Amino acid sequence: MKKVVITGPESSGKSTLSKHLSESLFTPHVREYAREYIASIDRSYKKDDLIQIAKGQMDLEKDIISQTPSYLICDTDLLTIKIWSEYKYGGCDSEILELLKNNLPDLYLLASPDFPWKDDCQRENPYNRDELFSVYEQEIIKLDVPYIILTGNKSERLERVMKIFSNYFN
Repeated sequence: MKKVVITGPESSGKSTLSKHLSESLFTPHVREYAREYIASIDRSYKKDDLIQIAKGQMDLEKDIISQTPSYLICDTDLLTIKIWSEYKYGGCDSEILELLKNNLPDLYLLASPDFPWKDDCQRENPYNRDELFSVYEQEIIKLDVPYIILTGNKSERLERVMKIFSNYFN
């Protein structure tokens, strides 16, 4: 099984691409658990919530892995939680860092924030997406995981990703 994570700043097309990619490859995708978790609490989230979000994300991955797909397509992963924790709270729980280190993907698809911002009640950073994109890229480089930057509209990205899959994994 090859694990591919679509990551990047808010409102950069990750969820849309992960759904389309999983449909195109006839494989399940791992949704972003943070959205569910935040929607389920009746308050603003705190730094302590991030470990619960990380564990929930890992549980979703394990559920999909148990289906033994050829590919594990993830709409984000623990890297996002790490970056968000450090960016918003100035540090990250060591358990999240350990989970990330032990669950790295085979490939990151880093989504550029070249889409117009779409506001929703859980998004927080419409004005610094380029700055966050750079943070994502630097963190991926530190993890020493192969990555490809995705730009363009939805169909251009999906077409490029399908070519990547046929070249990279075959």
